[in-house]
Amino acid sequence: MAKRLVFTPIGGAVLVIALLGLIRSLINRNSYEIVLTCAALLILLCLFITGFWKSKKLKLLEPGWIPPFPMTANVGSDLQFQTKITGLNASVPLFFRQHFYIRGRFLCTKKGCHVSVETSVPRSETSAHIILDFPMSGLFLGDGYCRLRDIFGFFSFPCGLPQHRTVNIRCAPCFGKKTHINAQTGAEDQRNKPAADIERYYMREYTPGDRFRDINWKSSEKIDTLITRISTDNQEKVSRLEIHFRNYGPVDASLHAFWLLDRSKARLSYFLRSLMEQSNSFIFDVRAAGKNWEIKDNNDLGLFFEDLACLAFTPVKHETSVPLNTGDLYVFSTACDIGLAGFLLLNNPRPVTLFMVQPVVTGIEKDIELLKISDFLNKGCIPSLRWFSQKKVQPLAVHANKIEMFNAGIKL
Repeated sequence: MAKRLVFTPIGGAVLVIALLGLIRSLINRNSYEIVLTCAALLILLCLFITGFWKSKKLKLLEPGWIPPFPMTANVGSDLQFQTKITGLNASVPLFFRQHFYIRGRFLCTKKGCHVSVETSVPRSETSAHIILDFPMSGLFLGDGYCRLRDIFGFFSFPCGLPQHRTVNIRCAPCFGKKTHINAQTGAEDQRNKPAADIERYYMREYTPGDRFRDINWKSSEKIDTLITRISTDNQEKVSRLEIHFRNYGPVDASLHAFWLLDRSKARLSYFLRSLMEQSNSFIFDVRAAGKNWEIKDNNDLGLFFEDLACLAFTPVKHETSVPLNTGDLYVFSTACDIGLAGFLLLNNPRPVTLFMVQPVVTGIEKDIELLKISDFLNKGCIPSLRWFSQKKVQPLAVHANKIEMFNAGIKL
């Protein structure tokens, strides 16, 4: 980055035109043109010397860039979601400004796409903000660095040390009807405690997720409200929910396929967050391709969302072993998962709720989550041409006890 030419395209063009004009004026002995071209070359020379001298003094400048946390896709230009630039406390010469650039790769696949954004820092400011936004979830590997530019756009001098960052981009949220789950449908979380401690409890009103055996039926009959006995030293996590996030699909997929995976992440995030808000009586066992998570509280949930943001497609796995659990199973998948039917068959007759993200079907015009290709260019991302040359994703026909279907598509 620091080895880039100090001449901008405009500066190079002006230099060539001025030199050609000077040669032409000398041949024609046109004194008026000689004065104009010499003045232009003198201005270029002064700007070059000033910028070169100051950039050498600023070569150890360490500007930092602080992305917001958590960083979410499609947040727009709201100031609180912008990336903050700090450490710009050096003075700059007249007719010059510091420009901060962020360059890198946005990875929702192994190759990803190139990202380039920049901002100009006012002379009197020591910090600035830059809009760094992404259309979908993934991983961003980028470098932030400064360059000293003149206000005419002729020169761009490197200054300061580049700062590398790795940022997880969470998927943009989705909304819909909240899922209500009976805690008894999950696997009970058995916890042993001494018999002497059984009487140490307090009463409170029943909430979804409490064990039925903890209900004080005598007290409940008196006040016509369910009352639960809660031990003072017993955690209220009483039920485990098994959740499978099937991020199976072609590694080198189309942009439409990646968008389906992103929307599946959003549905899983909404599912977990809404249940966590409803009650704290669940433990979530989440399983994806090659990874497992146990989510007990909001801290675990935040860490899981960071991992979920970076999950990409994994080659399809064909299930061969029969699962041992018999409780309810919650599955999140996409139309790219050609092994889904076999997985559901192996879990039969286990109760399965499937959250399925499918490509847009002709005739369905409402409740479609759309990804605009123009959003990539507007956000400084250059999408790969390979994303548009891959095979189109077709709807996948599967059967489960309960299916919630969601549609997602892309447009220009």
